[in-house]
Amino acid sequence: MTIRPPAVAGSFYEGTPERLRAQVARCFDENPRNAAKERFIGAVVPHAGLMYSGHVAAAFYEHAELPKRFIILCPNHTGAGHFAAIYREGAWRTPLGDVAVDTPLADALMKRTQLLAEDAKAHAREHSLEVQLPFLQQLLGDFTFVPICLGYPRYELCEEIGKAVADVIAASDGPIAILASSDLNHYENQQTTLRKDQLAIDAVLALDPRELWRVVEEEDISMCGFIPTTAMLIAARQLGATSAKLIKHATSGDVNGDYSAVVGYAAILVS
Repeated sequence: MTIRPPAVAGSFYEGTPERLRAQVARCFDENPRNAAKERFIGAVVPHAGLMYSGHVAAAFYEHAELPKRFIILCPNHTGAGHFAAIYREGAWRTPLGDVAVDTPLADALMKRTQLLAEDAKAHAREHSLEVQLPFLQQLLGDFTFVPICLGYPRYELCEEIGKAVADVIAASDGPIAILASSDLNHYENQQTTLRKDQLAIDAVLALDPRELWRVVEEEDISMCGFIPTTAMLIAARQLGATSAKLIKHATSGDVNGDYSAVVGYAAILVS
């Protein structure tokens, strides 16, 4: 079996099982406990180092009723590999163990759209999907997922992949959730970032993928995961989503006290 080794253990998150479990637990401790979990179709979850955005990601994972199968869409920060890269088989490793790739689900997606290509290069050094796994491992133990890395800024690509995701989920037995891994605006001051973040958040809350695409382009919002977020919204709408909820919004400045050049993070649940 092919194992994708961790690329950012020891940097984006702690590199040993004991320290990583404690780090994830601290992220959850920064949020109120939520006993009444909420079902969802899709979500936006941030992906910076856990020391910065982990508390925002944990707010979503604490709030959501999590299934055992996921399609996780992420951006391509490295530029390597195919523009719509799917990891089809094997497992991904973190210090908390191995997570199996859902091969039947990956195959169903590849049958539905020819845009997706099996390609490990795009995923090899990509952090934005990997950092979601420790949260799910800590909460669920066993689960399966399909990793998809998107790096081509064309709305038509998002439309085809989003519709393929929706079709495959609709035809599947049991729940499958869609996670879009994305941070928001990057490296501007707090005031500018909060304004730009809110424009993107408002478009997601309106379940409007075209508006998200428009504001990111026209307002120069450096939202690294706007492509996967757009595809998630298209899929969620086709699957009957009617509402979205902002769970938490913060910036890196809230952690390190430097508000001169911050990165925005949001956790949004789509149902």
